Amino acid sequence: MSYLITDKCIGCTLCAKNCPVGAITGEVKSLHQVDPEYCIDCGLCGKLCPKEAILDNEGAQTHKIPKDQWEKPVIDVTRCVGCSLCVENCPQDCLEIQGPAFKGDINTVAAMTDSSKCISCKICMKACPIGAVSF
Repeated sequence: MSYLITDKCIGCTLCAKNCPVGAITGEVKSLHQVDPEYCIDCGLCGKLCPKEAILDNEGAQTHKIPKDQWEKPVIDVTRCVGCSLCVENCPQDCLEIQGPAFKGDINTVAAMTDSSKCISCKICMKACPIGAVSF
């Protein structure tokens, strides 16, 4: 189930303008809609909505959260194996695989490249098969 916009929507367009995959449509001052075929359940729309008019993928009402309070991923470099699943699944391209620490090093790890772009969607954490990413 994808996110759902309720009739409390005032059509401010914040959700549509910021959706990383363009899953939200609607006109200014009109009820917006989420296309479940494209929604990736990132939750950004719910964090931005000034009227809290969005239900999450479990049907619970979301709440507006100031951007400076959004959680950021923490990568446990002792567990990370550099598989790049977190990097490939990040809708905002916030992560990258860092090169070896020194010549001859065969270890690589994921790292945050631009925390200001992170939308706290937790998709990177869900994609990590070994639990090296947490929030």
